[in-house]
Amino acid sequence: MSEDRVTIAIEDGIAEVTLNRPDKLNAFDAAMFAAVSAAGDRLMTEPGLRAVILTGAGRGFCAGIDTSMLMEFAQDLDALRAEIVSPPGGRAANRFQHPCTVWADLPVPVIAALHGVTYGAGMQLALGADIRIAAPDTQLSIMETRWGLIPDMGLTKLLPGLMRADQALELILSARVVVASEAQALGLITRLADDPLAAARDAARAIAARSPEATRGAKALVRASWPGSDEQLALEARLQAAIIGSPNQMEAVMAGMQKRAAKFT
Repeated sequence: MSEDRVTIAIEDGIAEVTLNRPDKLNAFDAAMFAAVSAAGDRLMTEPGLRAVILTGAGRGFCAGIDTSMLMEFAQDLDALRAEIVSPPGGRAANRFQHPCTVWADLPVPVIAALHGVTYGAGMQLALGADIRIAAPDTQLSIMETRWGLIPDMGLTKLLPGLMRADQALELILSARVVVASEAQALGLITRLADDPLAAARDAARAIAARSPEATRGAKALVRASWPGSDEQLALEARLQAAIIGSPNQMEAVMAGMQKRAAKFT
């Protein structure tokens, strides 16, 4: 994987995919975007795969996007906007959406084991899993509006089947942090466990013991029947391309970094 940002261990048909940047709370930088995408693409063709576990090394699952990337984006906004609205190879998902949506597209069940912070990009990555098991002290946030942006890593495909539109909008607009118990009540978390990784491993072993055709069929059935599909990804991309790099968005970034109130025009 790119710069060892992600590790993959496979045993008895179960792949354990670990975000491996613990010193930065597994925040997404360019290397992490590439590594998570590559991990998902690799497992698409892994023979004998029965289930996948997503987890994060260290004190948290994922703190979101590395703020250094926000500065990098400002260097060539026209190229960035073009990339956002032009997915590669005819794919529905662009480079920023694919690390999250690839897990929903994987034919086998994916379980996210969440602990510590699960913010922004990390929240959207967790939504890409089919099942989310979280420690009671997990903190979750759809945080993009804090940086003057909209969530643009596949949330429009991944969230609609989980919670009501008004509740989703409130979380998006407020960017507030919710604890695991509230997140479970809202539908963001499947269940709580004191040791979410151990619980995810138990769940994966139980899935692996079932007929592989039945488990793949069950995932395909649920993903096709619940709201949320690839069609919304293009709208997500168009809206973000119009927002990113605007004066108010850049002001949101600067205000956040300087820990002051933003002055929007």
